[in-house]
Amino acid sequence: MTRPSVFEIKGGGLTMAVTDYGARVVSLRVPDRKGRLDDICVGYATLQEYLDCPGERFFGAAVGRLANRLGGGSFTLDGKKCHTARNDHGNTLHGGFTGIDRVLWKVVARTEDSITLTLRDPAGSDGWPGNLDIELKYSLTEDHAFKVEYKAGTDAPTLCNLSHHTFFNLTGDASKPILDHILQIEADRFIPTDDKLIPTGEIRAVAGTPHDFRLPKRIGQDIGNDDEQLLRAGGYDHNWCLYEGKGIRRAATLYEPVSGRRIEVWTDQSGLQFYSGNFFDGSYAGKGGQTIGHRCALALETQAWPDAIHHPAFPNTVLRPGETYTHTCIYKFGVSL
Repeated sequence: MTRPSVFEIKGGGLTMAVTDYGARVVSLRVPDRKGRLDDICVGYATLQEYLDCPGERFFGAAVGRLANRLGGGSFTLDGKKCHTARNDHGNTLHGGFTGIDRVLWKVVARTEDSITLTLRDPAGSDGWPGNLDIELKYSLTEDHAFKVEYKAGTDAPTLCNLSHHTFFNLTGDASKPILDHILQIEADRFIPTDDKLIPTGEIRAVAGTPHDFRLPKRIGQDIGNDDEQLLRAGGYDHNWCLYEGKGIRRAATLYEPVSGRRIEVWTDQSGLQFYSGNFFDGSYAGKGGQTIGHRCALALETQAWPDAIHHPAFPNTVLRPGETYTHTCIYKFGVSL
């Protein structure tokens, strides 16, 4: 494989570094309420570490071709049984052993504030049917936002659910837990999972559960509750079913009181996966040699609902020839004084 490169883009008071290996964001510098710029993107210090992957694989990456989990590593489409790579307790996670995060993308356009990359995920990779041609554009906008735009097409029926997997810590210090971050999610339902984190098929109301983020609350407020869903996942690692609507709408708001940093997440997708960093254990280091401890980073991944092919009530994730998959996610940054 050709040696990966790193590219810097700037815009709207933000600075971001992107590598063509996995189309991943390796740093994102954002001001706090005093104007101090910190890198709020948790990850490794060097490109070699992303290649070697001593711990977390998905830091900052584009993920797919099917983000999240596929139960049993198989599905039936148009009467044909397909088997995908079982890389997560007998299931398929974020595409499989290779996915779209462990390959080199092609940079096809660059401006001061944007970068566009493309990838052909070949038929048969990780068992997926059909060639999937993906275009991904990252841009930093004048209204202080990081914008992610996907387009994809296929030459044979397949599944497609792409996402972005930056891990955030708004303090700018990956040694600090994210439990005091304040989160609001624009959803009144979420999807429970089994002990392998595969959706059960139920769509459950958040009311009366620790998964109720309809009003802003500390992430740590209920995370330690004796709740079956929290115990199975070791914390939050679930899909919230966003309020229905057309076009781009707000999915979540995240705020860190000490720095004053705030993110509004906007998307045209039907779901949001909130992951509270449950599997980080301090066994490996990130930037600056700091160990990445338990719940010291979080992910807010806009997406279609996971394992949808096995649940008729879930929104469709089948992509057919002649159709174009599109996905927009916007992380809009600000501060509260």
